Amino acid sequence: MPKNKTDNFLKAIKRYAKAQKNAMKGEVHQLKSERLKEAETQAKRESQRLVKDKLREKTNRQTARLAKQTQEGQRKLFIARAEMTEEVFSLAAEKLLAYTSTESYTQQLIDSAKAVARLFGGNDCVVYVHERDMVMADAIKGFFDGSVQVLADKTIRIGGVRGYCESMSIIADDTLDSKLEEQREWFVENAALSVI
Repeated sequence: MPKNKTDNFLKAIKRYAKAQKNAMKGEVHQLKSERLKEAETQAKRESQRLVKDKLREKTNRQTARLAKQTQEGQRKLFIARAEMTEEVFSLAAEKLLAYTSTESYTQQLIDSAKAVARLFGGNDCVVYVHERDMVMADAIKGFFDGSVQVLADKTIRIGGVRGYCESMSIIADDTLDSKLEEQREWFVENAALSVI
């Protein structure tokens, strides 16, 4: 083979090799670029997921903390309202106790005894009063048509009359104690206590 043909043949092979090399470099560069984009996309997705997970975790912690604080605040509010209610009713009980030493209370005790006597008619009954009101026992008995016993009852802390008629299966409670307790429920519902 002449040298010229061999040189041309070698040059052609070198050009072909160089073209192949450049093509391969381009493919490698393109493949590298695609893989890099995939890696970036994957990294971006993972970082977004991580950020979302961290945000969700933080939100859950804050929500739990807020719920706990709210619950604790409500507990303290409930206790404060209960203490206010007790204070109000303790003061009311003291005022009612002071009222029991007045003429007006004596008249109210008589009126209560008359109302209980009307309810029981001529049936036998037992009437309970505070120990200090036992001085009115004979007067109270006079309002009843049937047989009546007047007894001191230590559960009556303030005053008033509580009657029991066994034959009618009726208890008539007209004590200041029960009236005060009836007001407690109304007070809790309607007092609009706000604790600052």
